[in-house]
Amino acid sequence: MIISHKYKFIFIKTMKTAGTSIEVFLSQLCGPEDIVTPIFPHVEPHRARNHRGLWNPIPEIAEKKAKGVRRDMRDFFKLRKFYNHIPAFSVEKRLPKRIWESYFKFCIERNPWDKTLSDYHMMKDRSDGDLSLDAYLHNGRFCLNYPKYTDLAGNLMVDRVLKYESLMEELGEVFGQLQVPFEGTLGVKAKSEHRTDRAAYQDVLNQNQSAVIAAAFQKEIEMHGYCY
Repeated sequence: MIISHKYKFIFIKTMKTAGTSIEVFLSQLCGPEDIVTPIFPHVEPHRARNHRGLWNPIPEIAEKKAKGVRRDMRDFFKLRKFYNHIPAFSVEKRLPKRIWESYFKFCIERNPWDKTLSDYHMMKDRSDGDLSLDAYLHNGRFCLNYPKYTDLAGNLMVDRVLKYESLMEELGEVFGQLQVPFEGTLGVKAKSEHRTDRAAYQDVLNQNQSAVIAAAFQKEIEMHGYCY
């Protein structure tokens, strides 16, 4: 997650959408007062800054009620004000209102079938290759991104959701609007080593597997018009 006072934007990081590569690129352009959260594992030449501090957790906890309160309090006592993949809902509560309302907010989303295959390959790699696609799908731990950029009622909280499928073109539009220097490439492909098989998802998934993914990502499919 990045909050740039220099360029007046807030980047909400989603999963399996080139978010780390974007953070590495932007961290080199951000000013000394900007907020850049750490990346795990670290990727050079990324530099985190200004992500720790105190905030008033009461408005956030009151709206969430019981959900996520334990984590919020743990973050509060550890001064973990902003962190990797923090949802927009929490960012809004932890920022001055004038900043949240005046800065341009954006994130990235990806075709859920393709995104699921990417996440599966990462999980398989982390389990030393001992994970089948069916076992991954059966676990039900999908990389749902919409909670990162919607409020608790499911309403969109960002100004623009860029499509991973046309990422460089859309980043060019956003960075041009924000006057962020950009020459059409990020210069880094972080975390791309997990997936060596680049076959199209239509050639990998069977009918049952595609149906499981469609059911899990129904909200994102409806929001962004993705289709198999």
